[in-house]
Order: sequence, then structure tokens, then C-alpha cells
Amino acid sequence: MYTSSQDKTIKIWNTKTWTCLSTLSSHAHWVNHLALSTDFVLRTAYHDHTGKVPSTVDEKIDKAKQRFESTASREGKVVERLVSASDDNTIFLWEPSAIDPNSNAAIKPIARLLGHQKQVNQVSFSPDGLYIASASFDNSVKLWNARDGKFVSTLRGHVGPVYIACFSADSRLLASASADTTVKVWDLRTGKLKEDLPGHKDAVFALDWSADGQAVVSGGADKVVKIWQH
Repeated sequence: MYTSSQDKTIKIWNTKTWTCLSTLSSHAHWVNHLALSTDFVLRTAYHDHTGKVPSTVDEKIDKAKQRFESTASREGKVVERLVSASDDNTIFLWEPSAIDPNSNAAIKPIARLLGHQKQVNQVSFSPDGLYIASASFDNSVKLWNARDGKFVSTLRGHVGPVYIACFSADSRLLASASADTTVKVWDLRTGKLKEDLPGHKDAVFALDWSADGQAVVSGGADKVVKIWQH
């Protein structure tokens, strides 16, 4: 289990003994959010954008396992990546599986992702494992290469802090939600705005896609949850 804190650290815990295995302490301010490269497949199991559901329990387990291994495997090994976002305006990319809990050496990230001008509120990996999206109080969403952390592009269009960004199941679209009361959908192939979804009366804090990619759900400070059909 991974946790982040206002004490500027990230901790990795053994969930059988509840002992701390490692502490990651490269950030200079609060760590706001963490994401794993396998988050999407762990959360959606055998569900994918095709909408096809296996008929038996064994087939469901096999499909879920295949989806996990396809996302997490690199050169024949399961390698999960961890990304962290902070009030220090930076993002760090980590590889937890390479960390030796018995080593006293300082644990270093794979990459430091620089470019945001204000606090980074949230980060997420694309389901295909190729990109990282970051949402920031500087009114932008940035895309990064999930392998090496290199900058890819900036998505600009919001006129208020961006609280959250999430990928569609096929990794082709990205939705973002902001204090400007809108949800925006971006085409990652072109890097341009595809849809502007106004309708909330206050800041939009929560956002997610359905597993089949057919709908986006948003929740706002206006006490309303909206479902948008793709």
C-alpha cells in the first residue's frame, strides 16, 4: 500500500504486517496525490472498452490477469510505476519494484517532471501505460511520457484551477474538470479540445469514465452529479 502526506513523504507499507518498507522523500511540500501504472486494470478487472463480458468466472479471472500482465509487464517482468504530485509544483516518477527495503541508501526517483507553475493536484496513468496526465492549479493539464517522464504537451483551455484529469478506457481521450465549472474532453491524437461540457454551476471536483468508454461522470460543488454520453 502507498500513502502520501503533508509531511512531504510517500510511504510504502507491507499489508500483511503493516510495517513501513520504504519512505520516499524527494518532494519539498505536501504530496497531494499518487497513481499506479496498474490502477486502471486493477480497478476494472475483466471490463474493457469493448463491453464484452466473459461468460464464466474462470474466463473472467483469466481476462483480468491477462489485462494486468499486458499493462504491467516490461521485458518479461511485472514492473509497476508510481507517480506523485505535490504542492511544490513538481511530479516524481518512481519504480517501487526496484526499491530494496533493506538498503539504507536514499531512494531516488526515475525522473523529476518539471513544467507546472503552481501546485499539481492530481496525476493519472493512461490505461495503455504510455502517458501520465497531470492536473494543476496553473489552469493546465500536462501530458508526460510514462516510461521516462519526458514532457509531451500542454492542454490549455480551462480558465481556473484543474482538479482532476482522467483517460478513457481506450486511452484516446482525456477528460478534465476545473474550478471554472466546466468539464473538457481532449483528443490525445491531435492534442486539441474535442468537447466542452458546461452545465455545472460551481467547481467540478470529481470525474471518471465508464469502463466501456461510453460515458463520463462528473461531480461538482453545486451538489450535482452529471452523466455525459460519449
